[in-house]
Amino acid sequence: MRRLRDQLRQLETETETQIRSHYEREGAEDASGPAFDPLELDRFSTLQQLSRSLAETVNDLVSLRDLLGGYQRESADLLTQQARLASDVQDGLLRTRMVPFVQVVPRLHRLVRQTAESLGKSARLEVIGPEVELDRSILDRLAAPLEHLLRNAVDHGLEAPPERAAAGKPAAGTVTLALSREGNEVVIHLSDDGRGLDLAAIRTQAVARGLLSAQAELEADALMQFVFEPGFTTLGQVTQISGRGVGLDVVASEIKAANGTIDLSSVPGQGARFSLRLPLTLAILDAFLVRVGTSVYALPHASVAGAARIGREDLAAIYQGRGRDFAYQGHAYRVAYLGRLLDPDLQPNLGEQRWLPLLLARVGDLRVALQVDALIESARILVKPLGAQLASVRWLAGGTILPDGRVALILDVLALLRSGAVHDYLPPSQGVAVAASQPVCVMVVDDSLTVRRVTARLLRRQKYEVITAKDGVEALTLFDARRPDLVLLDIEMPRMDGYELTRHIRRSERLRDLPIIMITSRAGPKHRDHALALGVNRYLSKPFQESELLDEITSLLAEREQQP
Repeated sequence: MRRLRDQLRQLETETETQIRSHYEREGAEDASGPAFDPLELDRFSTLQQLSRSLAETVNDLVSLRDLLGGYQRESADLLTQQARLASDVQDGLLRTRMVPFVQVVPRLHRLVRQTAESLGKSARLEVIGPEVELDRSILDRLAAPLEHLLRNAVDHGLEAPPERAAAGKPAAGTVTLALSREGNEVVIHLSDDGRGLDLAAIRTQAVARGLLSAQAELEADALMQFVFEPGFTTLGQVTQISGRGVGLDVVASEIKAANGTIDLSSVPGQGARFSLRLPLTLAILDAFLVRVGTSVYALPHASVAGAARIGREDLAAIYQGRGRDFAYQGHAYRVAYLGRLLDPDLQPNLGEQRWLPLLLARVGDLRVALQVDALIESARILVKPLGAQLASVRWLAGGTILPDGRVALILDVLALLRSGAVHDYLPPSQGVAVAASQPVCVMVVDDSLTVRRVTARLLRRQKYEVITAKDGVEALTLFDARRPDLVLLDIEMPRMDGYELTRHIRRSERLRDLPIIMITSRAGPKHRDHALALGVNRYLSKPFQESELLDEITSLLAEREQQP
């Protein structure tokens, strides 16, 4: 605006100069005319009139700008007042849903007293922070899990009076229920001063049920997670009161349904402790809004252990198998692209960003750093229920409507990591501590997602490391990062079929001795002979028996070991 005003002033000055010069020349030529100044006679040229009009237009634009600026400030003030009013209304609605925990305390005292009397024990419940308020729906959902945990603590956590006296403990056992509020979460610690968990019995039962191999060595924290398995118990008989471990899978499911988490710790001879974290309300959540591809998702704070960032070169090295896991606060996290966990065909686009965001999550001994395309913001969102079409997807906790009108799905990260399909898309771990003997690596190349998943799960159950590719082009790309020990190959695939990939393998100096098993629906002798002529070691037709495939893999690997 200032530049336009200066240009108009220059134009006006130049116009007046030209007019004066023009009439001075005319006066010199016509001496008989009166000697009047041209401006005194109002003899303006068209150019001068246009310049004056432009100057007036500039002044009108300045006035309009000031007027719009005032309207903008008024609108901003109104929006601020509206946001404050909406926040007050929201807080008021939440307060109407909040109830103090003290309402259920008498029932819990009675439960502990009756359970102790029926078992011939002496126990008391100590409640710390009963004034903490929770959402009514969360409190109703929490009552049954707390009752079960209290019964377990009295029945099989606290010792009998003679045993407590021999251990130098008071005759009356103490069960402590401590509540506190941390931000928008309620933290509940339930502990007892009993004998604690029997880790040896847990390990024995886990081995007996096939959940753990007899040679496996696990830390105490990882071993205690088995008590949350369905039907897991270390008791020889089931009682009406229920034992420690029986029903804890139901407790964990109820806590998860309330968007909470549960942790367990135990010290032999000193007791066990359950730590529960729950949101204040299920209607509103604090969540990270992230962009994955073209979609926006919300990840609740309760399911995320932390946020970090990683350099683009380091992330590319991890995806290509050349780098180690992401190290954060002394722990190694396996890096995975969140988009590929949700859509197998979605690949990460590292772009030109120097740093990319990671969201850290942990389930048991599995630590995963989820890479997203962009971390938009941390926001408080209103949870909307899902329809019947999406309610069956167990890692979707709901949806929300963003301020711009878009819909964002709320992801339950912990449920996503617990699902077996997540392991199909985790890159091979390059952890800090490398095992002495690396497992056999098998690459499955097939354009069918179902075949890749089923075959990968079969091989992983046999302790093989599995890499998957949807066609020959992707397989060649993966060969550059990792050389497998054996390849399972289909014939008919887009971009590059199995025959072409076999030619590339046999012509490569690095891959020419790689064992290949071709698995295809083409069972005719023509296809078989052509595959064997190209250098395929084994030829199986679909559908195949799992035992047959495993026998062929074992045979080929044994032949390879015998070669000089």
